Amino acid sequence: MSAFADQVALKNGDHFTGTVVKSDGKTLILHTDYAGDVTIKFDVIRAIDASEPLHLQFQDGRSASGAVSTADGNLKVAAKSGEPVQSPISDVKSLRNDAEETAYERSLHPGLMQGWASGLNLGFALTRGNSATKNLSIGFLATRQTLHDKLDAYANSVYAANDATGAVPSTTANSAGGGFRYDHDIKPRIFGFVAADFFSDALQGLNIRAVEGGGLGFHAIKNDGTALDFLGGLNYTHESYTVFTRNFAALTIGENFSQKIGKSTTLLQDLNFFPDLNHTGEYQSYPIQDEPEGEVRFQYKMSLERMAC
Repeated sequence: MSAFADQVALKNGDHFTGTVVKSDGKTLILHTDYAGDVTIKFDVIRAIDASEPLHLQFQDGRSASGAVSTADGNLKVAAKSGEPVQSPISDVKSLRNDAEETAYERSLHPGLMQGWASGLNLGFALTRGNSATKNLSIGFLATRQTLHDKLDAYANSVYAANDATGAVPSTTANSAGGGFRYDHDIKPRIFGFVAADFFSDALQGLNIRAVEGGGLGFHAIKNDGTALDFLGGLNYTHESYTVFTRNFAALTIGENFSQKIGKSTTLLQDLNFFPDLNHTGEYQSYPIQDEPEGEVRFQYKMSLERMAC
């Protein structure tokens, strides 16, 4: 006897057997033992029959849970209590099996420690012979995203040295940075954000650079696989060098893009810069690097991140 009991019939006469996973009213995902997850356009479905409970929401705001059958183009949900609920297939807004419904409910009100995905990059290079160098780089990224907000945190450090006899300087890189950004949706396309970034560089005599700010953003694209955001706001920068300290206010203007490649790999691209409000025409790029006064430099960041849930 097959472990799969759900049946999906299409308008062209085709039939699929498997386990109904979920639908957003546009596509339906059916898990099969012969082809894995199969995605079916919802508007080509003629009938759905599921013996295991499904959780449905309809376009008119009604909801129902129970075994599902189809007759004359109408879904019939055998609710555990009360009368069966009937509705045309075309009126289904979403449906989920028990596992997907549990995950959905958790996504509505997740705990702070739930829903995190993180990745760690570690690189070490050592040369000997005509040259004698070593290089260590560490990068960490963590993301927690719910239906209405997102929290990103990162940290990275780079250390490099020239071990050749008499090399000056012997340390060629010694920097560390980290920060976070929190986004919260105000409307489906509009979000507010706060962010803080910290950076130090021993070779430049930079003890700490702290950039704190916030503003508003626009979701130009936002779906399960692709995100494109534009943002703008204000920030305040504090810099402490070995020989002096300075503070200034600046605008925040940026663009962030992400594209999922597979289940755990994401292509990330960021372009952010900060026009200095104290000295018009001067700005710093992000990630912030020390620059001679008045020099204008764009910095573009692109990376592939592999996340482990």
